[in-house]
Amino acid sequence: MNDYPTRNVLQGIPWIGFYRGGKRCPEDIILPSVVRSVLEFLGESGAGPREYGCKHCLAVNPDCSILCTYAYLVGVSGAASFLSWKDGWHGDNVAPFYMSADAEAPERHIFNAIGYTYEWVVKESGRDNQAIFRQRIAESIQRGMPVLGYGVVGPPEASIVAGYDEGGDVLVGWSFFQDAEMECEPSGYFRKRDWFKDTECLLIIADQVDKPSLEETCRTALQWMLQVARVPMVRPEPDAPEHYQNRHNGLAAYMAWAAHLLNDAAWPAGDESMLHAHYQIHNDAVGTVAEARWYGSVFLAQIVEGFEGGPGRAGGQADILHAAACYAAEHDLMWEIWELAGGIGNHEAYKAMADSNVRRAMAEVIREAREQDARAADHIERALTHEP
Repeated sequence: MNDYPTRNVLQGIPWIGFYRGGKRCPEDIILPSVVRSVLEFLGESGAGPREYGCKHCLAVNPDCSILCTYAYLVGVSGAASFLSWKDGWHGDNVAPFYMSADAEAPERHIFNAIGYTYEWVVKESGRDNQAIFRQRIAESIQRGMPVLGYGVVGPPEASIVAGYDEGGDVLVGWSFFQDAEMECEPSGYFRKRDWFKDTECLLIIADQVDKPSLEETCRTALQWMLQVARVPMVRPEPDAPEHYQNRHNGLAAYMAWAAHLLNDAAWPAGDESMLHAHYQIHNDAVGTVAEARWYGSVFLAQIVEGFEGGPGRAGGQADILHAAACYAAEHDLMWEIWELAGGIGNHEAYKAMADSNVRRAMAEVIREAREQDARAADHIERALTHEP
């Protein structure tokens, strides 16, 4: 660290966080939102391409080809098609880490699509990991590139390291999990001391490289989305890590979720604590499907012109747009589920879950959503196998 300034912070990286109103649409799926923010910063700072925009928040420039960067990243990451449900009631039931046996798959798909290489920096025995983490962060910030830190503030989800202070004793940046009680910079960036113990690993964004053509990116994304939706259990082997065991994926997750709603023993009318805890997990699933499928529909509509075909040429655009419509329908179905418990944001919605009739109605809507998801997968498959 002697070769670097005591303080070095990249200013102007856009805010990330769970939705709290404003012009920007909800962005509650963490990795795509983090990368969206980094891409906007690189484009506006001149350090990266300006083709990634937001039709609500950023002026559209002549180079901007992606009008909803977040939707684009939700699509290429596979999150657009993701749903998970582990048997029982677990806080990570719908966490996106489990869409594949390969935990790195979302990052690999995203960075391949946007044309950047990257490197993981992990803790290894027999070396000074904290010194190495500090050195790699300082190197990246010095060249104007933010770092993705997994953890830092909150659980081991991606956050943005925008810089450091006090020779690296303090990290500065954005996290979905920072709160009003944290020490902050005037910009709103968090300031985190003793950060190393809470940081699982770093993702260092490296070189910009030639990225695939839009048609190739579309095809790869659709193939990956199809896999995410249709593989019923990504680690079915009996000796899989515990967090993968009995975890249903994609289309199979809908049925597991519905079955848990129909288990009356899990919803005792006299136990508000249990009702509240189980409702939170259920509500996470509703919100995940609503947001992921909405942005999945935007992604599909956004890429359709880049997929093979077009004016004067046969192609699979109709099936892509049909899949987009199915995803949009799923989004609306999730709002029906919220209405059954008194509407989105109802702080006493959990009390309605004691009523078996409410939960049975919800299970029927979940089954309908599963059918829409299956239709979307069929349309995606037809688009991929279309031969002009």
